[in-house]
Amino acid sequence: MTVASDAKSPDATEADKQQADKQADKRLRERVERLLDRPAVVSSGAATLASGQHLDYNVRASFVPVVARGLGDQAGEPQAAVFTIAYTAAGLQTGSPRPICFAFNGGPGSASVWLHLGALGPKRVLMPDDGGMPAPPYAVVDNPHSWLGHFDLVFIDPPQTGFSLSASAKARKTQLSVDGDIAAMAEVIRAWLAANGRFGSPLYIAGESYGTTRGAGIANTLQEMGLSLSGAILISCAMDLQSLVFAPANDLPYALFLPAFANVAQYHGLLKGALGASPEAAREAAEAFVQDDYLAALHLGARLTGDKRERIAARVAELTGLPLAVVTDANLRISDMTFFFEALRHKGLQVGRLEARVTGPLGAKRGRSFEMDPGTEALVGPYTTAALAYFAELGIATETRYEVLSMDVNKAWNWKRKSGSDDGEVEGYTSTSPDLALALRRNPHFKVMVASGRYDLGTPYSASDWSIAQLDVPPDVMARVRHQHYDAGHMMYTRPTDLAQLQVDLAAFMATPG
Repeated sequence: MTVASDAKSPDATEADKQQADKQADKRLRERVERLLDRPAVVSSGAATLASGQHLDYNVRASFVPVVARGLGDQAGEPQAAVFTIAYTAAGLQTGSPRPICFAFNGGPGSASVWLHLGALGPKRVLMPDDGGMPAPPYAVVDNPHSWLGHFDLVFIDPPQTGFSLSASAKARKTQLSVDGDIAAMAEVIRAWLAANGRFGSPLYIAGESYGTTRGAGIANTLQEMGLSLSGAILISCAMDLQSLVFAPANDLPYALFLPAFANVAQYHGLLKGALGASPEAAREAAEAFVQDDYLAALHLGARLTGDKRERIAARVAELTGLPLAVVTDANLRISDMTFFFEALRHKGLQVGRLEARVTGPLGAKRGRSFEMDPGTEALVGPYTTAALAYFAELGIATETRYEVLSMDVNKAWNWKRKSGSDDGEVEGYTSTSPDLALALRRNPHFKVMVASGRYDLGTPYSASDWSIAQLDVPPDVMARVRHQHYDAGHMMYTRPTDLAQLQVDLAAFMATPG
C-alpha cells in the first residue's frame, strides 16, 4: 500500500530554493535598474573658505553603475548601483582641468557621510571640541575648511551602504570582499569620470579607516586601468591588519599600541611624575621603551624570567597607568579590550575606542563585554540625523533607509585576498600596503599624505608609523609620503583645531610637487 505524503523530495526542495533565489535576484536587478534610471538630483550652493576665497558650486547626486568587465555573457551588465554626491566649483576659469578627489569611508560597511559632512564637503556636522555627543537638534553648518578649495569632490557609498545596492546575491558576495570591493570602487571612479567628461582632470582619492585599506588597493588598480593618480590622502590608516588585530602568536599589536595607550593614559591623568607631565613625554618614553626593550621581551616569551620580567612588567604598568596585577595577569601583553575596560575601571568608566578622550559608564556589574564604543556613540546619532536632513534639503529622496553603518556588511566581509601569481587564496592578515608601494614605484608623480589621530585606539598613530615605515620603496620614493599627526581621535576633524590644521596640511601637500 502506498501512503500519501506532503513531504517534498530533496531534489524538489533544492529546485524550489533555486527558483526562489532566481526570483530574489530578479527583484534585485529590477531595483538596481530603477535606481540607475533615476534622474540626477541637482542643486547649488556657495561657500566662503577660511582663506577668504568665495566659491559657488554645483551639487549632483546620482547613481553610477558597476558593470561586469571582460567579454563574457555578463560583460557590460550592471552589477550594482552606487550612490554618489559630487560637488563641482562653478565659474572657475583656470585654463586647465580642475583636480577631482573621490572620497569614501570604511567599516567595512560604512557610507561616506563621515568625510562628506565631517571635513571635506562645504557643509559639516557641528561637534564639540572634546569629541563628546552634542545635544539635539543636529544640523549641518558651513564648513570654511572644506577641501573644495583644492579640487572638486565626489563622495562614494560602496555597494550595500548608503543607498547603494548590489544587483544579485552573487554580485553582493563578490563586492563584500577585499578584492571585489577594490575592483567595484575603481570601476565607479572610471564610470563617473566617463559619464561626466572628466578624464583629463588630475585625479586624487581620499579614504578613511578601512577606506585606506581599499584606497591603497584602488591606487594600484587605477594605475593598471591606465588612470594614474596624482595623490592619495589616507586618514586613520589600516593598510596592514596584522598591526591592528590582537590574536594568538601575533605580538605586533601589543608593541604598536603601547605608545598610543601611554598618550591616552596621560590624558586621563593616569601617569605619574615625568611621564604625566605632557602627552609628548608619555609618547616619547613609550616609543623608546618599545624600541629598546619591549619588542625583545615579547620575542622571548616564556624565556623572559626573573628580574628582567619584573622590570618589563613594572614599566608597562607605568606607561599605561594600569595596575601591575593587570599587566602580569595579561602576560605583559595589553590588548585594546584590556585597556578599554581596565584603565578607568576604578572610576566605573570605559575608554572610547575611536575617540579615546571620550569615556562612557560601565554597567552596574562592571562587565568586560564590548557592547558599545563611547567614542562612536557620540557621532552616529548626530551624523545620521544631520545627513538625512541635509539630503532632504538637497531634494534627495530618503524614503529608502540610508545605511550609514551596516553591520550586516561588516559581518559578511571576506578578508582573504587573491594571489597575484595564481588563483589560490592568500592566507593570513589582509594587507594592501604592497599595493600602495607598487603604485608609488609605478608612478613617479604619485604622492601620499597620511593623517593620524593620537587619541585613536582603533588605528593608532604608532601602528600607522610602523605601517608606513614598512612600505617597500626606496628612500627617494618614500620622500613622496608624509605622515601628519593630530590631537584627537579616529575622526580628528571633529575637533575644530584639527579640522583647520588638516586643511592647512592638505594645502601644503597639494603645493608639493609629486
